Amino acid sequence: MRNRSTARELRRLLESSRYEVLPTASIEDKILASVPRGHTMTITASPGKGLGATLDLAERLAGHGYVAVPHLAARMISGRDELTEIVERLQAAGIDSVFVPAGDADAVGDYSGSLDLLHDLTAMGSPFRHVGVTGYPESHPTIADDVTVQAMWDKRHHATTLVSNLCFDPQLVRTWVQRVRSRGAVMPLLIGMPGPVERTKLLSMATKIGVSESTRFLAKNKSVFARIAMPGGFSPEKFLERIAPTTQEPASHVEGLHLFTFNQVAETEAWRQELLGRLATAAIA
Repeated sequence: MRNRSTARELRRLLESSRYEVLPTASIEDKILASVPRGHTMTITASPGKGLGATLDLAERLAGHGYVAVPHLAARMISGRDELTEIVERLQAAGIDSVFVPAGDADAVGDYSGSLDLLHDLTAMGSPFRHVGVTGYPESHPTIADDVTVQAMWDKRHHATTLVSNLCFDPQLVRTWVQRVRSRGAVMPLLIGMPGPVERTKLLSMATKIGVSESTRFLAKNKSVFARIAMPGGFSPEKFLERIAPTTQEPASHVEGLHLFTFNQVAETEAWRQELLGRLATAAIA
């Protein structure tokens, strides 16, 4: 039986959640059918589909009334001229939030990592109100810990939000949040976690990403997929209960959740609404 403070915190996190999706052919219809307008949707950048697919979907979702947050994968952008075109395009669509990862692809131009692109955005007058970057509670599969720590520190003057990568250990999340704050990074945090992902659909989604990309992603994230796919291996509700003592501390400045849907948006939204409903009923009882 969860106590009232935990229940309140779970409601706050769920109400402040956003969804991450991949720009597949069917995802727009799925979002329109299941996710309320006004919800925040982040759109990944896929080397196989190209950045154009991300920007196209972001524009359409913004037109439908969603808060669209396209991923501007630095290594997929050739340089300042292309970045300027992207900024103008997104501003014309009323999009004022972006997420800037380095991206898995080899660099096609001037940007070897996200910090290079972030520097250019700042030099352009910080055209977006919200700029998110990634944080790593656990070790990155291909980047040394000291590099990710230094990178987060270097990005603090250019970003407005720090989004944690997937992590299934509440204690690691707590330690990471404390370490972030002890380093002087004061930007709001979003805790990254998967929703109630079905195993068969997860495998299907992996193939839709593209064979080469799926292989790369699976190779780097074997433990992630194993944990999600294992029967009884991960419960999003239990995970939320266990991180609540951390996220409800004012000093943690955790703003909400970043839910990796693997395009299972209908299932994720149904789970979120069902849990919110139970929490509301428990509060009245």
